Amino acid sequence: MKNPDAAKELASNAALEEKIRRSAENEELSCAESMRIAAKFGVSPWEVGQRLDAMKIHIVRCQLGLFGYKPEKIIVKPAERVSPDLEEEIRASLEGKYLPCVSAWAIAAGRKIPKMAVSSACETLKIKIKPCQIGAF
Repeated sequence: MKNPDAAKELASNAALEEKIRRSAENEELSCAESMRIAAKFGVSPWEVGQRLDAMKIHIVRCQLGLFGYKPEKIIVKPAERVSPDLEEEIRASLEGKYLPCVSAWAIAAGRKIPKMAVSSACETLKIKIKPCQIGAF
C-alpha cells in the first residue's frame, strides 16, 4: 500500500522543481524570485536553495546587493552615515560576529527602509551578513 503523504510530497517536489525550471533564465534565478517561489510553495527559502544547487541553477541579484550582479558581482556600497539607533539594532541582532540575512531583512521591514540600506550600514560598520536565507553564503 502506498503512503499518500509520500506521494503528495513527491508531486509537490516535482511542481516546485518545474516552477524553478520555468522561472530560471540561463541557469540563474534571482533572490527575489527564489523567495517568491518559497512563499508560493510554503517551503523555506533554504529548501529552494537546496533545489537550486541540485538543479545546478545559480542564485543571482541578492536583494542585499551582496552577490550575483554583473560585472561588479557586489553592488552594495558603504553608507555615508549610520544612525546610532540603526547601529544599535544591527549590533543587537548579531549572531556571533555576523548579522544573519533574515535579521537584515527584519530590520529593513521593521524600519520600512530598503534591504540594501541595512547591508550598506553593515558595510560601513564592517559587519558581514551571513548566513543567507537561501544558502548562497
